[in-house]
Amino acid sequence: MEKKVNRFFGASTEIQAKWLNRMASEGWKLIRTGKMSYEFESCDPGKVQYAVEFIADKSQKNAEDYKAFLEGCGYKVWYKNANLSYSVGKVRWRPWAEAGGQITTSWTTYNKELLIVEKENDGKPFELHTTATDRIGFLKKWRNVWLTYTTMFFLMGILFLFQTPIASIVFGGLGLLSLIPVVLYQEQIRKIKKMDDLQE
Repeated sequence: MEKKVNRFFGASTEIQAKWLNRMASEGWKLIRTGKMSYEFESCDPGKVQYAVEFIADKSQKNAEDYKAFLEGCGYKVWYKNANLSYSVGKVRWRPWAEAGGQITTSWTTYNKELLIVEKENDGKPFELHTTATDRIGFLKKWRNVWLTYTTMFFLMGILFLFQTPIASIVFGGLGLLSLIPVVLYQEQIRKIKKMDDLQE
């Protein structure tokens, strides 16, 4: 039996992974993804586990290499979009990405910002980032995304300061809001570094 469910999670990897794992615990295994759709086939409840990885910072080659590496480890892997753009020829600048991934188009990594990774359930938690270095790198990636938004909002607030004070206040407020995840990710990085130092 198969079923199709329409959902959109954006770049929220944790919420998406929890939902996919809940579907798996109810006996649904992923077989296909679309812009807003997830297609499942029935399986034994809890047979598989899912993790979702943000890869929008990678170049096309590094994203493909990483996907191939995960598949080589025996995992099933799907690309997933983090936005709902349906245009052809779209170009996006990602200043927080690695050198080859800063400019993305619909022919490279645009609409392939996430990887959904499936493995057979062996009773252990499914973590793609197991070392302190991996976890710190993952958190820095997300911190840098939010830091880019924070910087852009504050710059816009400064630009509008003398022309449109209301717009300046709005952008300043957005800058402060987007600073919250930056601080939270940095705090997680600090804790992991501290624990890693204590273990050495």
